[in-house]
Amino acid sequence: MTTATLSSCTTTAHYADSPQYRDGAFRNPVQPKMRGNAFVMTWRFLFGKPKDTVPTAPLPVTAITPDILRATPDGSLFRLGHSTVLLKLGDAFWLTDPVFSRRASPMQWAGPERFHPPPISIAELPPIEGVILSHDHYDHLDKAAILELTPKTKYFLTPLGVGDLLVEWGVPADKVLQLDWWDSIPVGGMRFTATPAQHFSGRAPFAENPTLWASWVIEGAGLRVFFSGDTGYFDGFKAIGDKFGPFDLTLVECGAYNQDWPDVHMQPEQTLQAHLDLRGKRLMPVHNGTFDLAFHGWREPMDRITALAAAHGVEIATPAIGQPLSVRESAATAAWWRTAR
Repeated sequence: MTTATLSSCTTTAHYADSPQYRDGAFRNPVQPKMRGNAFVMTWRFLFGKPKDTVPTAPLPVTAITPDILRATPDGSLFRLGHSTVLLKLGDAFWLTDPVFSRRASPMQWAGPERFHPPPISIAELPPIEGVILSHDHYDHLDKAAILELTPKTKYFLTPLGVGDLLVEWGVPADKVLQLDWWDSIPVGGMRFTATPAQHFSGRAPFAENPTLWASWVIEGAGLRVFFSGDTGYFDGFKAIGDKFGPFDLTLVECGAYNQDWPDVHMQPEQTLQAHLDLRGKRLMPVHNGTFDLAFHGWREPMDRITALAAAHGVEIATPAIGQPLSVRESAATAAWWRTAR
């Protein structure tokens, strides 16, 4: 593991120095399997979607105000939707994969549309110590949100190459901290480590992994949190758990899975196993409930993961969108998605 400094992370990344960069692109240690035909898959997305992939009525959303954020105890978080989580740790605010736009798409007139509005606007957010980015896909890296967040954000923590995108968009280079897998950096009294994930990247058709993807270990304020970003199940979870576990809370993807892309998104059974490999105390499933990105029913990921957690005696946290959750203390959370249509 390499400990980076703020100054060493602000320059353009030298990709060739990364073990993850080979033959002009970033690579997984094991090539993920993708089944099916791209044309057939696109046709299914356009014309063959089941009716239950999108809710038929507004979802419950608890509005968040600046006063609520000021009064919320340190060691808390709010789920804002999909993989966007606002954490209050070390008396500062941190934001994962902020997506606030109406659609997770390169254009706002087409593409997956939000099931619900964000519970708070970017304008209402307090100053953000750091934005933590996992990769460059549109449901995780929202250009409009990044540009609006830039004036109130001190640092953007990214995998290699993603930071270069931000600088191209106009984010000051001295705010951008780019890390390779297993690089660790102290920021704002916390420590962040970019850890492996099994996924891919690209914001244009046929782009071949131009930037790196990562999960993140977040340590500080007497707490340890894991954020998976997007990933298939792989042996890296155990390696991360052995190095950094146990975790007080794991934020692990559970949604947008399909049998045709088994190695880049996890089935709920694999989400549970990843949490166990990480030696997590409590699991909070993310990457669901906001966008229609697969063929399963929109409720299915939460139904399956909560049933699996109950069967295996795993503590699970399922806060509704906008509902506060203590990272420090266990508390019951309701199955909010079962009350929505």
